[in-house]
Amino acid sequence: MVQTAENNNPVITITNLCKAFGKNRVLDNFSITLDQKENVVVLGRSGSGKSVLIKCIIGLLAPDSGSINVLGEEILTMDHDTLDKMRVRIGFLFQSNALYDSMTVRQNLEFPMRRHWIEISQKEAEDRVKEVLENVGLAHTIDMMPSELSGGMQKRIALARTLILKPDIILYDEPTAGLDPVTGKEISNLIKQVRETYNTSSIIISHDMKCVKATADRIGVLINGQCYAQGSYADLAASNDKNVNQFFE
Repeated sequence: MVQTAENNNPVITITNLCKAFGKNRVLDNFSITLDQKENVVVLGRSGSGKSVLIKCIIGLLAPDSGSINVLGEEILTMDHDTLDKMRVRIGFLFQSNALYDSMTVRQNLEFPMRRHWIEISQKEAEDRVKEVLENVGLAHTIDMMPSELSGGMQKRIALARTLILKPDIILYDEPTAGLDPVTGKEISNLIKQVRETYNTSSIIISHDMKCVKATADRIGVLINGQCYAQGSYADLAASNDKNVNQFFE
């Protein structure tokens, strides 16, 4: 089992997290940390519980037990209003992008600011929309509809919508799924660029090893519901543990 020393400034600390669906114990005392301005990839087979993990972090699923401390606060004891305020500080990039088909790009980006009642002037809102579009390289799409965009462009717009609230943390759910290799590489590079531009910390759920290698400062390997091993890409790729190196072959 490969492990590295934990860093000293975590923005997320997950301890002994458990979640079962009937007799299927998806998370079984899973523990991991995310440090400030760090990209942590959670790597695992399809159906291993990776997406369940981030849905627990954002409060979309309630775990059976354990602790999720985010930015110094315990997620699992929050009431609805407190959790809603915390979600402003946590961006979530859905695997499906989850853009509203009936809204323009501009309207999709404005929606989170209306949804969370951000105290911001119309001019400031417009400036934010332009800023995030420029930062994902799609300023020219502001009045286009999602149906007019390629899959890679839709992913970039979904990321721009995540950035509009200037979150401290971003959770990426399979950010390169369904994309061709060239576009997948562009999205991986954009994830790194976003970290540098916005000083974000990120948990990235992926089994795309090119994305993992490109984005991960540290990797946690999810096996049998637990963080079985963690370390850098190079550390884990060199492991003699067959349960770990199967992902790096």
